Amino acid sequence: MTAPVPQRNTLDLIGNTPLVLLKGPSEAAGCEIWGKCEFANPGASVKDRAALFIVRDAEERSELKPGGTVVEGTAGNTGIGIALVANARGYKTVIVMPDNQSKEKMDTLRALGAQLVLVPPTKFADPNHFVHTSRRIAEETEGAVWANQFDNVANRKAHIEGTAPELWEQLEGRIDGFTCAAGTGGTIAGVGMGLKAFDENVTIALTDPHGAALYSYYACGELAAEGTSVAEGIGQGRITANLEGAPIDTQFRISDEEGLEWVGRLLKEEGLCLGLSSGINVAGAIALGRKLGSGARVATILCDTGFRYLSTIYNPDWLADKGLPVFPWLRDQ
Repeated sequence: MTAPVPQRNTLDLIGNTPLVLLKGPSEAAGCEIWGKCEFANPGASVKDRAALFIVRDAEERSELKPGGTVVEGTAGNTGIGIALVANARGYKTVIVMPDNQSKEKMDTLRALGAQLVLVPPTKFADPNHFVHTSRRIAEETEGAVWANQFDNVANRKAHIEGTAPELWEQLEGRIDGFTCAAGTGGTIAGVGMGLKAFDENVTIALTDPHGAALYSYYACGELAAEGTSVAEGIGQGRITANLEGAPIDTQFRISDEEGLEWVGRLLKEEGLCLGLSSGINVAGAIALGRKLGSGARVATILCDTGFRYLSTIYNPDWLADKGLPVFPWLRDQ
């Protein structure tokens, strides 16, 4: 085994994450299902990549100056990534987050030194939505920049230049399909664009949770939602700037129950503690693998660590209250 290359800058620890063959999902799909271990980033999620590129982009455009502040509206993980990058670069951080996200994310942001502003969850059209609130705070704060992860294409650039080439190299130039869910759209669009640049024949699939509108958009051209999901950080009801031009070839809609089944199986059978968005991604990868057939190689994103959701999807009372199945080992306790 080759030892990882030593880094002289802590921000260089972002990216170059491991890729692992997932045994159970591969058997279920009848082909190879590979998971990109984004929980190995310093902030324990894929959002570290976007955070780094967004901050660097603001610096390069001279919008962010020494001692400045980065403001962002987020479900949590992007905020954690921004707080870490900002700390390393000498900036302050203000994070606006819906108050229904996991307690672990809130506690982490406070521990990192970010100023945390909690707002009620509401529709994007509402001026009090967390995205609009974060924009106003940035406009009213001297020396602040608004990260604007949903419509700042530095987000997807992180995946065009980073995640996609990493996957191509790790799979030795043989990858038949890629899928993941969309929150901002940066990951699915950026990886899709990056992989298509290597091989136009790679199938890029959207995996959408219930309650989101993109499945319907890519299936029939209309933004229409169906059902609900408790998954944090994924699900979108509009075409963000990051999603514009995304090379989506096909799409799948995955329920929370199916996603949780794979969260449970990956934990008990393969020792991976993941969040629900990862479980939904894996279920989508299985669907894509079955569509592509035996011998295919499909990759997806293992978005973040399950340790960020101990109060939610790993809490039997929370699961029962949401009408979701409780993992047997939690029920037995």
